[in-house]
Amino acid sequence: MSTASPVVMDDSATEKVFEDRRPDSWWRVPAATTVLGLLALVVFGLRGIPGVESVYVVVHESDLNPFGLIPERITVPSKGGAVALSVLALLASAGLWVLNARSARPRARVRTTLLAVFAAAWVFSFLTWVISERTLDVTTLLQGTLVLAVPLAFGALSGVLSERAGVINIAIEGQLLFGAFGATLIGSLTGSVWIGLLAAPLMALFMGALLALFAVGYQVQQIIVGVVLNVLAIGITSFFFGSVMRDNPGLFNAPMRLPTLRIPVLADLPLIGAALFDQNILVYLMWLIVAGLTVALFRTRWGLRVRSVGEHPKAADTVGINVNLTRWKNVLLGAAVAGLGGATLTIGTGVAFGEEMSAGKGYIALAAMILGRYHPVGALLAALTFAFADSLQLRLGTMSASAGGVSIPGDFLLMLPYVVALFAVAGVVGRVRVPAANGQPYVKQ
Repeated sequence: MSTASPVVMDDSATEKVFEDRRPDSWWRVPAATTVLGLLALVVFGLRGIPGVESVYVVVHESDLNPFGLIPERITVPSKGGAVALSVLALLASAGLWVLNARSARPRARVRTTLLAVFAAAWVFSFLTWVISERTLDVTTLLQGTLVLAVPLAFGALSGVLSERAGVINIAIEGQLLFGAFGATLIGSLTGSVWIGLLAAPLMALFMGALLALFAVGYQVQQIIVGVVLNVLAIGITSFFFGSVMRDNPGLFNAPMRLPTLRIPVLADLPLIGAALFDQNILVYLMWLIVAGLTVALFRTRWGLRVRSVGEHPKAADTVGINVNLTRWKNVLLGAAVAGLGGATLTIGTGVAFGEEMSAGKGYIALAAMILGRYHPVGALLAALTFAFADSLQLRLGTMSASAGGVSIPGDFLLMLPYVVALFAVAGVVGRVRVPAANGQPYVKQ
């Protein structure tokens, strides 16, 4: 008869050991930045137009500029400036090589700083090259960026609300379209732009309710549901536009615009004043919602419950959280937020509703949500990045018609925002941690 050996309990301190192993893909970002930096050096710098200048307008006469501390215009040699900026981008890329080669876990702040320096140097190298012999108004460029970023930011925030709770929201495009449709239709019928603003999130709730019904209630594959809802939104709005709005635009499709709420003094600051403090209420709501949602998601009990539902719904259920009800609420709240983004397309810019006027912005907003790592602040920064590309292509499209300088084909300029979205997501999506239960229906057992 054998006897079992006694179990020895060791209550000594346990030391955590981290495996300092470099991932196989550590070289991809430095390699990509190096290729882009060399491209900038050759095309924007060495092959630039010699003997000409690029002019940046940074201050207007009406701006606050005591004692002329900030120059109204900054003039740089086109070729020399592009070369210097390209070299700076290559130095930042070299820093990324050193950082990633020396440590398997490089410091996030240092890595982000190097990427920001590279991006800024590369973009200004491109701008210095493309505006050779021309003038670029930086204030106008930033104003256009913010206006174009608002619908993208609201759409991305809608995705954050839904997907943090575990529901994939491909239907952002339809929610934006319904918000734009509702704002114009109800605003025109009532003669009040403010009632139209209130109607926009309510109309978008219809799309949100359908998404929650099929994705959460009937547990249909969520990506398919989102795509179908986008097609449904296009069909419904196109039908009413063709049969009602087009026949009587004065009654059903009158162009209306939210008033501009100018903040004195702050609106006169150089560069950022007009862009940040001379806007309509939707822009200010965007800032408030980003700040409020950041605090709510990561500093409140509600946010902890939402994130637990998106990460581990079974564990959330065991502590008394109603998983499916939480998902329903978040999908509806996200749809309402996207509706505000849709209102930006019509009453936010003073144009009438048009067929398919969302024009793929919902999908760009989805990319901004992913690039922003499912975080409200990150989603906003990503939306601003894509909007900058869009604003730049509009500005460059106007400049290309003028004489002199570098001429870029219009078709390429139209592709620019989508190319930026594609490369940005392709370079980062592999490192983004998606909520663990995202897209997985939950059945209570």
